[in-house]
Amino acid sequence: MIRGIGIDVVKVSRMNAWIDQPTLLDRFFHPSEVETISRRGTSSVLALSARFAAKEAFGKALGTGLRGFSLREVYVSNDELGKPVLEVEGRAREALRHAGGERVFLSLTHEEDNAIAMIVIEG
Repeated sequence: MIRGIGIDVVKVSRMNAWIDQPTLLDRFFHPSEVETISRRGTSSVLALSARFAAKEAFGKALGTGLRGFSLREVYVSNDELGKPVLEVEGRAREALRHAGGERVFLSLTHEEDNAIAMIVIEG
């Protein structure tokens, strides 16, 4: 059963200012995301934008917004084929369980100045 759906769009140009600010990256992104972003070269701002959109979409799918957990507790990894996977830990995992969620599905895309993430929570 679907417990929640969330979608978010991030303007990539807004994130250009974030890419070189370690304090912002450390505040909002999991260390593994920062490492992934740093390896992306010229596409790093696209990866950053899509990952931030995923965090926002997760809060929307929960129906609570981003209250009650740190954005660092919600992060994107990739499986062996490169498919994005949303990982949740700590209070974010508790919020997911409280919403009746057991599995999270994630889709990311970016084009020019927009990055979009969609989340489906299944329970």
